[in-house]
Amino acid sequence: EKAKLLRSQPAQIVEPKGLLYVQQREFAVTTPKDGSVSILGSEDATTCHIVVLRHTGSGATCLTHCDGSDTEAEVSLIMSSVKSFSSTTGYGRLEVHLVGGFNDDRQLSQKLTNQLLRAFDLQPDDVHLVTFCVTELNDREEKDIHFPIIYGIAVNVKTAEIFPATFPEKGPDEDLRSAHVLTGATLTNIYDAKTEQLHIGPYFWRPFPHVDFWLEQDDQQILQNLSTSPLAEPPHFVSHIRSTLTFLKEHPFPSRSLFPDRKPRIYKKNEEGLWEQVCSNKI
Repeated sequence: EKAKLLRSQPAQIVEPKGLLYVQQREFAVTTPKDGSVSILGSEDATTCHIVVLRHTGSGATCLTHCDGSDTEAEVSLIMSSVKSFSSTTGYGRLEVHLVGGFNDDRQLSQKLTNQLLRAFDLQPDDVHLVTFCVTELNDREEKDIHFPIIYGIAVNVKTAEIFPATFPEKGPDEDLRSAHVLTGATLTNIYDAKTEQLHIGPYFWRPFPHVDFWLEQDDQQILQNLSTSPLAEPPHFVSHIRSTLTFLKEHPFPSRSLFPDRKPRIYKKNEEGLWEQVCSNKI
């Protein structure tokens, strides 16, 4: 019933003000007290799942975008991050919302659904599954081709409302963050709720193999080879991958060009509610 209700809602456009956008293999956790961030969100999930974990007592809320790379470790990580904000609260329970995936040919969504359920089941704490809108419950068919119904969701940290969403702005450092994933990153926490700052990096990778070869390929080749579900990708998938590959070509050694001082790039919300880089020498 809950999945049906969620699927029936049109995706809301979430503007950048007060938003913290979470990319694949990233997570962020904050509480209703946060003066900068009121919405956590993520989209472009085809076979991936978006997970929201919330403690009803403290209101601490975590959103992450899982792709099945190391699900058990990822679930442990988000559990401890939410609990670290909830340890002083004597009441309340942990609630989890799982959204994303569809009936894909390779059954990657189904596999990820099972991994997530198992990982939460293995937790010593009780976790209550509140929203389950994944795989076959998030699937639509058009001319014998399957697609996800919901590609993205947002959670309002203050009200706990979860809704289908799309995000015109996914910044800052979108290419840098995507490059980190494409070069094999593990799940990364990008936000410090205590200082209300977004921390990107420092990230290090080796020169991306055959980057020129990939940049020479046509859209179809990129789609077929660099997507887990070529037929169901959103229209901007290829341009996003090209942009990330171009970034990797321009920065084969991020320790020299991006993070020479090995410090993260730090952003804070300005008066308008938009991310603004903090000068590193002020820290």
